[in-house]
Amino acid sequence: MQKSTVFDCSVITLPKNHQLNGNLTSVSNGIEVPFEVSRIYYLYDIPGGFSRGGHGHKDLQQLIVALSGSFDLIVDDGKVKRTFHLSRPNIGVYMPAGLWRELDNFSSGSICFVLASHEYDEKDYFRNYENFVEWKSLK
Repeated sequence: MQKSTVFDCSVITLPKNHQLNGNLTSVSNGIEVPFEVSRIYYLYDIPGGFSRGGHGHKDLQQLIVALSGSFDLIVDDGKVKRTFHLSRPNIGVYMPAGLWRELDNFSSGSICFVLASHEYDEKDYFRNYENFVEWKSLK
């Protein structure tokens, strides 16, 4: 997965069942999400001016959705950066493994919802950008 580039990220439109009393979106493993979901987590109550992320993954794949509010997802493959503005609860960005990511420009009340392909494993993380770039250059 080290060969992933920012151009391997894709915007995924999740199904929206619209009814007069509100919308419903469901997500299924291997259908809307191109991997088996092993973990779900979400970020919220992020103070104005703060960013999150700032790390990379060797093997973890993710689908990132703005359930509420908006924020920017900046993906980086060590050579190119690409920014996605997420602001709709039925639109997500698929991130393959082998990329660095940052989350920034959170609006008030934002909720960043993440579906992940693996359980948490600190050994999968790059916390230092220079180490990530070096790893990417090995392949």
